[in-house]
Amino acid sequence: MKRLCLLIVLICSCFFTHINASADLIKRKEVEPTGQVVWEVPTSKKVIALTFDDGPDPKYTPQVLELLKQYGGHATFFEIGYRMEQYPEIVKQVVQAGHELGNHSMTHQYANKTGVKYMSLDIIKADQIIQKYQPDRLKLFRPPGGYIDTALLQETKQLGYKVVLWSYHQETKDYALPGAQVIADHIIRNARNGDIVLLHDGGGDRSQTILALKSILPALKQKGFQFVTVSELLHIQ
Repeated sequence: MKRLCLLIVLICSCFFTHINASADLIKRKEVEPTGQVVWEVPTSKKVIALTFDDGPDPKYTPQVLELLKQYGGHATFFEIGYRMEQYPEIVKQVVQAGHELGNHSMTHQYANKTGVKYMSLDIIKADQIIQKYQPDRLKLFRPPGGYIDTALLQETKQLGYKVVLWSYHQETKDYALPGAQVIADHIIRNARNGDIVLLHDGGGDRSQTILALKSILPALKQKGFQFVTVSELLHIQ
């Protein structure tokens, strides 16, 4: 029995070692100068990129779209493939309103749990869906959980993708429901030119994010900020 248990442990150990064999997390100071991964864009222009993850969502995404329309802004939506299949009409609304689709994988699995081969297929499947709605655009990928190691970075490069993360000083963790005012105050207080702000329009209760946007958008507009897509932000660079 002890030998059997030891064998199982060794097999599991080998399995996870194989998955994480290349799990050498990227180092920002080394990768950022290459332009393959973007956290923010240095610029003197008062522009900011709002990004929304984990959608589309039939309840919250339309509310985000309405608020962006009200304040003349555009954003990038990093959408999950299987949710795009579930809510194609919402995806159409995003694109028709002039916003941008980003790839957030097909199933929202973390690379450190699945391995690079799985992630590669997951990205490709989601890309096939995105191409139906927004072909011939700059390919942007945000890894689930922000997890990106050197192997996945190399794979995304081969697939023609630029990896988009977010400004560290703009991580609101709105998914944890800290309160709408907390989310809004954090973004407004820390807003800088060229920021990429991470928010969520899917994956759970996003009512606090919606309420926060009702404060964020007018406050930043009053400060002179223009709301642009990630692609537009990169073009400004």
